[in-house]
Amino acid sequence: MKLDVISILDLEADLEDVIASSMRLKAGALRDAFPLKGKTLAMIFEKSSTRTRVSFEAGMAQLGGHALNLSPKELQLGRGETIADTAKVLSRYVDCIMYRAFDHGMMRDLAKNATVPVINALDDLEHPCQVVADLMTILERKRRFQGIRLAYVGDGNNVCNSLMLGASLVGMDFVSAHPEGYGPDKKLRAKAAALAKKSGCESSQVVDPIEAVKGADVIYTDTWVSMGMEEEAEERLRAFQPYQVNAALVRKAKRGRIVMHCLPAHRGQEITDEVMDGPDSVVFDQAENRMHTEKAILLRAIR
Repeated sequence: MKLDVISILDLEADLEDVIASSMRLKAGALRDAFPLKGKTLAMIFEKSSTRTRVSFEAGMAQLGGHALNLSPKELQLGRGETIADTAKVLSRYVDCIMYRAFDHGMMRDLAKNATVPVINALDDLEHPCQVVADLMTILERKRRFQGIRLAYVGDGNNVCNSLMLGASLVGMDFVSAHPEGYGPDKKLRAKAAALAKKSGCESSQVVDPIEAVKGADVIYTDTWVSMGMEEEAEERLRAFQPYQVNAALVRKAKRGRIVMHCLPAHRGQEITDEVMDGPDSVVFDQAENRMHTEKAILLRAIR
């Protein structure tokens, strides 16, 4: 049975094991062991990427494998070949497919038709690889998930969706603050609430960012204008202005809080320089941890 990671929920049974594996890899486990020697990862990017491309490619190399960077413009996808046919062909050549897509439906179609594991490297609904790295970073700093309150401030986008689900899976309290109409996916919100009840934590949404961050151990934000939403930029910038993570907002959280951002950041919009470069920021730890968690996900997928 192939092990896809299309949603963070695909890791429900072994999420904490994957995080633990990530931490061991960061500490040097398997260094020079090359467990993926002779294995190939196909990476399809419909959207631009810095962290995802470099972390997957470097991680695959460190494990002894090889990564192919593929753009739809360079594939027959760009000339009308279906995603199903692409999946079937690539499955004959490679051991795993990583896909960064505009559309979650395309992600599902690729996974349905591929006979090798498919890893979601971001689509319009979820960003599971990012959230595994986020949870690892929180565990590094806080040493636990239970009793930790994570406040997400900003757009209820793909990162927010996966983070909301991931928090519920590990038993961490989650609250998101956003303007009306900009919250996380409603179906995933209901799923997160059900998982939270099972895990003994809380998952909720509010409008007031100050209410969200009061008592928070972790403050998280992301861009207000995601890739593909450029036409909405002016409207979004107006709506989200009160949701900027600045020094005044951060001071409302607990002492010992950490501030997170999945990058790229639009400094002066969703987060200020003072906060991003300040003592509470763990933003670049998150970025580093992407590689360690993706190595763990690759080892889980490729057998």
